[in-house]
Amino acid sequence: MPLSFANTPGRWRTWTPRVALVLLLALAFVLLTGMVDGGMGVTPLRLLDQPRFPLANAWPGLLLAGLLLVISRRVLLSFGLAFLLQGLVYSVNVLKIANLGTPLLPDDFRMVGQLRRGGMHLLAGYLPHSAWPYLGLLIGVGLVVAMWRYEPPLFPRRTRGKRLLVGGVLALVLTSLLAGLPVWGKIYNGQVLWLEPWSASATSTHSGLLSSLVMFHLQYGHGKRKPDRVAAAQLIDQSAAALQQSMQVPTANGPLPDIVVVQSESFFDPAIMRGYETSNFAPNLRRLAEHGIAGKLHVPTFGGGTIRTEFEVLTGLSLRYFDNLQFPYLQMSHKAVPSLMHTLKRHGYETIALHGNEPTFWNRNTAFKLLGFDRFVSQSSFPAHAAMDGKYMADSAMTDEIMRQLKDHGPPQFLFAISIEAHGPYDVEPANRAERDAIPVPDGITGIDKQELQTYLYHLQHADAELGRLVAWLAQRQRPSLVLFYGDHLPGLSNSYRITGFVDDKDMLAQAGTWLLVDPHQRGRPEQEDTAAWLLPGILLEQAGIHDDAYYALTRLIGPQLAPLTEAPGAPPPDEDSDQQQLDQAMSSVNQLRMDGKLDKLLPKSVSLPASDIAHSSTEPMQAQAATALPQ
Repeated sequence: MPLSFANTPGRWRTWTPRVALVLLLALAFVLLTGMVDGGMGVTPLRLLDQPRFPLANAWPGLLLAGLLLVISRRVLLSFGLAFLLQGLVYSVNVLKIANLGTPLLPDDFRMVGQLRRGGMHLLAGYLPHSAWPYLGLLIGVGLVVAMWRYEPPLFPRRTRGKRLLVGGVLALVLTSLLAGLPVWGKIYNGQVLWLEPWSASATSTHSGLLSSLVMFHLQYGHGKRKPDRVAAAQLIDQSAAALQQSMQVPTANGPLPDIVVVQSESFFDPAIMRGYETSNFAPNLRRLAEHGIAGKLHVPTFGGGTIRTEFEVLTGLSLRYFDNLQFPYLQMSHKAVPSLMHTLKRHGYETIALHGNEPTFWNRNTAFKLLGFDRFVSQSSFPAHAAMDGKYMADSAMTDEIMRQLKDHGPPQFLFAISIEAHGPYDVEPANRAERDAIPVPDGITGIDKQELQTYLYHLQHADAELGRLVAWLAQRQRPSLVLFYGDHLPGLSNSYRITGFVDDKDMLAQAGTWLLVDPHQRGRPEQEDTAAWLLPGILLEQAGIHDDAYYALTRLIGPQLAPLTEAPGAPPPDEDSDQQQLDQAMSSVNQLRMDGKLDKLLPKSVSLPASDIAHSSTEPMQAQAATALPQ
């Protein structure tokens, strides 16, 4: 006779050991999850003094195991498969920490969609090269298959609707957790568990990886901050006189300059590392800084997440003020976003993006249209013989393409070039191995860490050389030009950083990158300005002689006080009740209103200039500049 759920003493005796088995496996699941996690708050012994921490961390996996049990009716299979899938999440987290220094965050799962958009070849480089992890995965899959075939069902197929009811409840609960319904905030919050919003690493160490994923999803995965229109209006009113004065500066006489912005992959000056204090891996950057504006650059990411810095530079919006916008190009709606390109196009600029990679990766092909680029020159448009170095296209090939794209006649051009040669991982052999191996490294860095550091520095030197070549070429042209060069983030060389440390004694997440703005035709005096990525558009427009965009003029006035708050992956908020905090909150509202297209309504008419009143530059051939070219 088949088993049923009839409430009889005999049936209870039959089901008691089965229920006990499920409970025992659930306890084992919690303990093993804590062991795999390794966080101080979820280790197995924490069940004795703070059980809510390990239980909360294992709860998503337990829900999945329960749902699989209802579907498959096999208890070992269900818990085993749930643990295997959970193990994959932990494995990806280990890889991210090893390469980028930060743990998984909810928006990292958006990268799954990038695997079919040209991202597989890039992301695959971070996978382990040893066969053991893959062998372990195959063994796990084999065990799952064996349990499916040979494990007897725990209960019968027909349960008079009870199985459907239980499965429906479990599916509903799991879906609500994944969707981040606010009710889960009663369990997954900073008071019940542990949440440090500015440090995903500290949060996951204390609360466990899975709990931290849920908490960040609940806190930052829904909606956005509501702007305070009153605070934004007060800030604009207080700045109105200075804004009006700065915007009344006449546009520079003569033609507007061609503007070349180079976003150099993972570029920074290694002299900030101990052991490299007297090094000079970037001689061209330093030489050109003697005739331009340069300094530290605070960016909103570390080791990866290029589009975060890129978004800030192209829009002038700070991601500090958009908690839910972790990967902006993947989350942008289908409406135009206020940007540097839109401002330049009102002055007659042709806007071009250039990148030697797949155009769909990071959703750039869609995002660049919304941001106002006229054209996107991607990998397929480069010459078939474009040089490669290591895993990716060489920076020399990018410079060659910049030279091809810039025209000697016609309207001024804005060209945004994204390099990729120095992209990690750094265990891929470069084109010139002898050159790489000759690079010295600080004491204590050995083995694979030494090789990866040398490989990175090899590519960095090429980036610096191409900066020098580009500026020298522009200096020979007859058209005026500006070059903005910056690194998008520090490379993910976490082990080397931990061994050497930094000159300022701060950790790797607090280190600033570097930037440079130079006129190839001018021998100006050096200016030191430490700033943040989102403030670069205002600086660039000011140097180009374009002063009529009220928002970018405002960032020039307010930004210097807020620049130090931009640190990767996130900085603590300013002191409570301080002037800086009030300014930060007001600028947050300004940013949000600008993103929504509602900021112009708050700008006084004396500040906001209609597009029709903005003078367009001449499209006639430009004459040679009399200024002396920079020495090469």
